[in-house]
Amino acid sequence: MKEAWQLQEAKAHFSELVEAALQKGPQTVTRRGEKAVVVLAHSEFMRLTQAEKTLDEALSGAPEELVFERDRTPVPAVTLE
Repeated sequence: MKEAWQLQEAKAHFSELVEAALQKGPQTVTRRGEKAVVVLAHSEFMRLTQAEKTLDEALSGAPEELVFERDRTPVPAVTLE
């Protein structure tokens, strides 16, 4: 199976396009030689669009060796003329 389909080909073989998206992953459909859309499994769409955690929740569960420190080195004064 392929991963890129011309629009006319995608229309003519829509069932194959859907099956390829389910079995092999996202499938690109082109129109006039340009990438137009991507067909992907619903489960993949949900995984990409539904964050299970906020950034704060994700960082609060980070390993202890992951340390975030701010550089406190003084910044030299800048004179604008």
